Amino acid sequence: MQVERLRVRDFRSYEVAEARFGEGLTIVHGANGAGKTNLLEALYFGCTARSFRTANDRELVRFGAGTTRVVLNGSDIDGPHELAVALSPGEAKRLWLDGARIERLLDAPHRPLVSVFSPDRLELIKGSPQLRRAHIDQLIAALWPARVATRRSYGEALAQRNALLTRVRGGRAGSDALRPWDLELARIGIDLAANRASATQLIAERFGDHAATLGLDGAVRLSYRPRSRATTAEELAQEIAGALDNDLARGYSTHGPHRDDLIIRRDGRDLRTYGSQGEQRLVLLALLIAERDALAAERARMPLMLLDDVMSELDGERRSRLAALLTSHGQSVLSATELEHVPGFDSAGVTRIAVETLGASVSKAAAP
Repeated sequence: MQVERLRVRDFRSYEVAEARFGEGLTIVHGANGAGKTNLLEALYFGCTARSFRTANDRELVRFGAGTTRVVLNGSDIDGPHELAVALSPGEAKRLWLDGARIERLLDAPHRPLVSVFSPDRLELIKGSPQLRRAHIDQLIAALWPARVATRRSYGEALAQRNALLTRVRGGRAGSDALRPWDLELARIGIDLAANRASATQLIAERFGDHAATLGLDGAVRLSYRPRSRATTAEELAQEIAGALDNDLARGYSTHGPHRDDLIIRRDGRDLRTYGSQGEQRLVLLALLIAERDALAAERARMPLMLLDDVMSELDGERRSRLAALLTSHGQSVLSATELEHVPGFDSAGVTRIAVETLGASVSKAAAP
């Protein structure tokens, strides 16, 4: 679904506001603190019923209000659609698709895919492997929705095995009781690792090309690094069983795909350790754009790209290259303190939204 209109009520700094977006690049511009990031966050919330900034839903509700509501209008090949999310802290979120209540927004057939760049997301590049595993699992869910069950089943099997480990450590069960769970974890784990390797391979070449386009020197490579060399469930089960002493010492399962990682190298050096902040920023951008292109090729669906404060630390040449990638195809919403920071801001195909302090210049509308 291409997003055309956003309406919010009592979201962050906005009491009531409305904004309309173009088919290509939309620039949300204004002074620091004017509400640009809040507007992008509202878009993300309308697409996912989550925030990309906080896990505390209470922070999303405007101070003094009891409920926030976000409504997205857009269209796809089936025609116009409307998504709505209402949040009252302490209560379950209320979700609607085309006026009908739904249980999960992520399962809505017309929900737009969405990808986010923000300075905080640099942790995806320089942070823990857990963040990168979660990210590649989200990409798998977008590329091949039917494979989501594999990750869920693996998590359930891992939790069961860890619970049984606790019983073995406490002398309330024998180690032989772990064998069925070793095999179950391995059976699902082989499929999970294969899915991650396939998704990584799908974006790796595109990632390297975009990194070069954005001006990252050297050979930049993305690879999936499994902890195991097993090619069958039986082989992986043997490896898991072989780690039992270590598992009992630590109190959790120490071997399997839940310990794997994505590795990004430039000229053979790990950018997590040796990359500068600027290089890591370019790597994150290249990764997100590569995923956008892979989704377009695999599912004929272009994700909505939200880019917060992306231009502030790029030089003029890299700004131009990024703007060219964003305007080539797909829908993007980008925030900037100054329009002039975005090359081509005055082009006919670019939509501009001026956001003044407290959202005064975001067109006011009736409460959605």
